[in-house]
Amino acid sequence: MEVRYLGFDQSQNARSYRFDVVEKGQPAKHFIVTADLSLFHTHRVVIQEGPALCASKLLADLEREFAGAHELTAEDLLSYVNARSMAEAKRAEMRKAPRRRPIMPDERSPWRGSRA
Repeated sequence: MEVRYLGFDQSQNARSYRFDVVEKGQPAKHFIVTADLSLFHTHRVVIQEGPALCASKLLADLEREFAGAHELTAEDLLSYVNARSMAEAKRAEMRKAPRRRPIMPDERSPWRGSRA
């Protein structure tokens, strides 16, 4: 299954993201996912994330065979923000330098401090 983003239409404070879904050997099906733009501001998600978030929402709806109107909800954005925060925390943890254990005086290398 391939999802193609076709663009959006804006009506006041909502965007309707248009997609074609193509399955091998089948004609393209047209879908629209709506999103309230105030939710992006509330959850501090940049508007540029809209098409990708709506495509993910559409795929999830199609996988569970949802037949209603496709809409990006506050719950969807909250889930995205939480996942993003966890990923950022994990990356920050990976960047931390490994802690070195202190070297005891009797563990010193014979090469350290020797001068020929």
